[in-house]
Amino acid sequence: MPISFGPTHFSPVIAEMAQHHPQLHIHTSYSDRFVDLITEGFDCAIRVGYLQDSNLIAKRVGPIYGKLVASPDYIKAHGSPETVEELGDHQALMQGTETWQFMDGDKIVTVQPQGRFKADNATALAAAAAAGLGLAWLPDCVTYEYVASGALVPVMTRYPPPSAGAYVVRPPGQHPARKVRVLTDMLIEYFARNPEVWGVDR
Repeated sequence: MPISFGPTHFSPVIAEMAQHHPQLHIHTSYSDRFVDLITEGFDCAIRVGYLQDSNLIAKRVGPIYGKLVASPDYIKAHGSPETVEELGDHQALMQGTETWQFMDGDKIVTVQPQGRFKADNATALAAAAAAGLGLAWLPDCVTYEYVASGALVPVMTRYPPPSAGAYVVRPPGQHPARKVRVLTDMLIEYFARNPEVWGVDR
């Protein structure tokens, strides 16, 4: 599961699962890289964002809300984009070569941002954005404290990103293992029980 907020947001569910199932052996791995579930022997993974097409089976367990943010210093120096077209004039802080999506009314607009700063961790990208290095598309649960303190501000709010998701993904097969089903159900319940953690109504 992602290291960016897996230990803070998902690990309580793993601990609860261990409490309820004392015979179950649990080994979790926190990393923002995409592991090969089959080769590396994982029963499942928790992935966040927009899933790429693959042969893995995915179950959505809850929504992830995010926004485009920048520091006040960056906006003072470079301005704030008002439209999707203006994003090309700005430095984007990214995890790799991802695309960004925004809602234009009921239509989804996809852009390929460009920038010189990349990191494979959302927490690192939030710190880079707060330092004034560029714009970052990040989950609310990563940026909430920055936004609350004024270190980051939402930009291009007329074009909000569509909600992403958190997914339990597993190797292909007809039926998931019982332990994967139990974890999936617990995560669905956790999202329903704690909507404020994920940026709902923020």
